[in-house]
Amino acid sequence: MSRAVRYENFGGPEVLQLQEVPEPHAGPTQVRVRVTAAGLNPMDWGIAARPEVAARFGITAPAGFGFDFAGVIDEAGDAVTGFTVGDRVFGGALGRAVADFVVLEISNGPTDALWHTPDGVSDEMASTLSVAGATAVAALDAIGLRAGETVLIGNAAGGVGVFAVQLAKLAGATVIGTASPGTFDFLRELGTQPVAYGTGLVDRVRALAGAEVTAATDLFGIETAEVALELGVAPERISTVAARPAPPDGVRATGAYDAAPGAVERIADAIAAGRLSVPIAARFPVQQIREAVALQAGGHVHGKIVVTL
Repeated sequence: MSRAVRYENFGGPEVLQLQEVPEPHAGPTQVRVRVTAAGLNPMDWGIAARPEVAARFGITAPAGFGFDFAGVIDEAGDAVTGFTVGDRVFGGALGRAVADFVVLEISNGPTDALWHTPDGVSDEMASTLSVAGATAVAALDAIGLRAGETVLIGNAAGGVGVFAVQLAKLAGATVIGTASPGTFDFLRELGTQPVAYGTGLVDRVRALAGAEVTAATDLFGIETAEVALELGVAPERISTVAARPAPPDGVRATGAYDAAPGAVERIADAIAAGRLSVPIAARFPVQQIREAVALQAGGHVHGKIVVTL
């Protein structure tokens, strides 16, 4: 037997259970990963809490939990190429990641769901990359960010924001990030000029910018997108991620699914080279999955939350 986090009915963190389940094994075209760390994302608890969200991903209860993971391949089918037993890997497995083992189909070598973990990148770091890294890349690619520009990034201290602000800096942009005042020192360490979200944001950005804001990405809601429009940013230079309600007309909606091929690998390589950091806000053993998800769902996390197995 092995362990997996599952839920029988949709609901809050209280529905999550660490259960004993039959130990899975790799078939001829599959690998089995012994999971050591799983990074949490807002979509994880959104799927577990709301049936209408789960339905968009094809998930019905009872179900497993989580998407991002990292670990070591401990079984590989005879037909698998590109991966072998002992390889350190990270990737995504929808509704299955927070478990002792994840089995993935590998039919033609490297895939868009499993990557090799570079030397110098820990499993905890790697477990945060699949969704947040890809989403940050897609959000910036959608607005065509260029060196010398000033970009406004909404929810800059969140799990996606910590990658987006660093990638924007690497691109040569000046970064202004909206956040709560308690995160300001944290954001300054990432090279971002912080500004408090909420009423009066337009005036605060104008006072802070010192130059024209020419692009923006809103990583939560639509406040930043609306402020960017008021600042004169063209709609096609503004992107949103999972915006609720719908983004303003002409604004580009995007997400991890739009990330260019190789985006996640490039982020992992940048971390290994010391050009990007992975701020981990909290670590929880899998036995404390409910506490980890409650913290994630609270919406005031500075960086990523990792569950260890």
